Amino acid sequence: MEEPSIQRFNRIQTSKNLPSLPHILLKLIELCHSEESQLNDLAQIINVDTSLSAKVMKMANSSYYGGSKGATSIEQALSILGKNTIKDIAIGQAFSQEADTAVIELKVFWRHSLMCAVLSRLIATKILYPSPDEAFLAGLLHDIGKLVLWVNFPKEYAELFRSAQFRPDLILAEEALHGATHCDVGAWLIRRWSRQSFMADAVLYHHEPLDRIQDALPLIKIIYVGNILCPETGQDKTFKFHIAQNILGLEMSEVKEITLEAEQEVRATARSIGLDIETLVGYGREVPEIDLKKQEDLIKELQDIALFQGTFQNLLEAPDEDSILQTAQQSLDILFDIKRALFFLYESESHVLVGKSVSSNKQDDMINQVTIPFQKEKSLLIKSLLSGDPLDSYSDPIKDKHTIIDEQIIRLAADEGILCLPMTAYKQYMGVIVLGLTESRFSNLTAKMRPLRLFAKQAALALYANGYKQSQAQAVPSERQRIPSNLGRKVAYEINTPLSIIKNYLAVLRGKLSEDETCQAEIGIIKEEIDSVALIISELAEPSQLQVQPKDILDLNTFISNLISRLQEAFILAPDIKVDWELDSLLPKMMTDKNKLKQVFWNLIMNAAQAMPEEGNLNIRTRHVFNYITAKMDASIDSTWGHAEVTLTDNGFGLVEPVKPSLFEPHVTYKGAGQAKLRLGIAYKHVKELKGILTDESDNQKGVSFKIIIPVAYSQQQS
Repeated sequence: MEEPSIQRFNRIQTSKNLPSLPHILLKLIELCHSEESQLNDLAQIINVDTSLSAKVMKMANSSYYGGSKGATSIEQALSILGKNTIKDIAIGQAFSQEADTAVIELKVFWRHSLMCAVLSRLIATKILYPSPDEAFLAGLLHDIGKLVLWVNFPKEYAELFRSAQFRPDLILAEEALHGATHCDVGAWLIRRWSRQSFMADAVLYHHEPLDRIQDALPLIKIIYVGNILCPETGQDKTFKFHIAQNILGLEMSEVKEITLEAEQEVRATARSIGLDIETLVGYGREVPEIDLKKQEDLIKELQDIALFQGTFQNLLEAPDEDSILQTAQQSLDILFDIKRALFFLYESESHVLVGKSVSSNKQDDMINQVTIPFQKEKSLLIKSLLSGDPLDSYSDPIKDKHTIIDEQIIRLAADEGILCLPMTAYKQYMGVIVLGLTESRFSNLTAKMRPLRLFAKQAALALYANGYKQSQAQAVPSERQRIPSNLGRKVAYEINTPLSIIKNYLAVLRGKLSEDETCQAEIGIIKEEIDSVALIISELAEPSQLQVQPKDILDLNTFISNLISRLQEAFILAPDIKVDWELDSLLPKMMTDKNKLKQVFWNLIMNAAQAMPEEGNLNIRTRHVFNYITAKMDASIDSTWGHAEVTLTDNGFGLVEPVKPSLFEPHVTYKGAGQAKLRLGIAYKHVKELKGILTDESDNQKGVSFKIIIPVAYSQQQS
């Protein structure tokens, strides 16, 4: 290859995502969210999109997935990757879409690529080529080099698309001036992830002179003819048919039959995804309104995904079961304007659903008295959990055939009817969320059924993860070491990839905004919170391997103030709770593990908030102290720079005497008035890892007071 071509390849960033039609991405994301969809359903969608097919084949043939085996079809690739990976690819592809991608141009490209693929498969079948699926994929990818050049050199290549249309001679001549044709680029890309196929050669030679193709191997001939027979190439049909006869030995009637069948299949595929290609002429036309609507729908879908990821973060950070349910109630209010929900959790030992109150309202105490045995299979709640589907009291044949238990639940919900959302995680029952709704409100919510199901799934995963952490904490140390972390890794895998995708594209979004945009700060906050979730998940997956890695220089006063502000802005800390500050302005900056410190204060502040009545008061005091040495303090820590002392005092219900001796043991809880629940094991563990101490400074009066001491010079011991 000549030097200019090498330079051209060096400028190409293969990490850039190639564009896909929003129609296809919406359909794929919908299938990925559906628990009923199978890999075959996903394959049908991926098989008609060049960009998605290329990404799937590249990943399936990578060394991570044992690329030496060599997948040569989308079906093989999906069997290697699995549904979860495809879901991550679909979401990542959608997040990477450029806002100014011209749908009309993608539609022209899509129709040509799919037509070539279908023609190639039909031709391969007719001439008894042993792998028609390979021919289809090669035909689908034959022009992938155009997409690669488009995303890497958007201005110059978009202009080339518009001016040359499907004139191969003009396109190739213009590309050659820049150092490499789309044939060169496409073949180069395919060789990077597939070395055991002639697909790269078929892509490389599909615009070669006719006399050179006569002696080529079968796959090259098939793709060459498939491309020629596409209507976009512009030559006379009779001339195209003669080429097919000369190269492949097909009869004229056979070529006509194959062409007609391919056109019908492409039209049917376009209709199935809501894509109008009947009136499409070429590049440069105005984007139709229906396509703009698809783009808007895709943007809304991505907004929902990002929003739900933030909700999932709050659910995962909740320290216990009660907090998870309270967070779920708050999220239902924010996301769906649902002010009140009833929660019923599954108890595996007794095989029942048990009502669980999430508020201090006395009328909700009745929910705690409700137990529904699984033998009552006529109950709407039990049927919903067993089937895994949302069920409501308004639909036939359920309407007017309610059990007494269901009628009692409707009265508890204080509304005309109910909607039951099942919570399951890894094929295990977790419970049911019951929403009390009027019939008109229910009708309005039917359009939001998929996001409601997604929310219930997230709540189930949070409950599942919490139960897993509890089982580890309750085991004796010797047993705890033997508890396998496979389940933790499973949860971590499911969550970490979409978190990484969202984080990456937040960076892309941030780069597109000017530095003085007000939302830059909000994007930074979202990124920090994603990092915090990733750390929590890592601890869940590998709790024994997590090490303290202090690396953040921070102003402790500002750090705590910002945390309080975020909790208030997210309505996690109730607006009627007053926060009083006594901050030591002389407290120096310190180097510590910011994520661990945030978990410490998050747990302490939330526990205080849950223990306080309405219009509670939380006092936070910081102090810079010297010579603070106790028997509990690590004597190896340099105390030259002193210690940071933080005291948090609330006017809540206080501690009961029986729990004080075991207050800091993992997952020890107490309940006082208002069902406040204290869980200090996590905070105590992280303070200890920061070489500090956490002590109970409460007296026997009302309220609780905790003091945290952390060495300011902690970083010197780590450097």
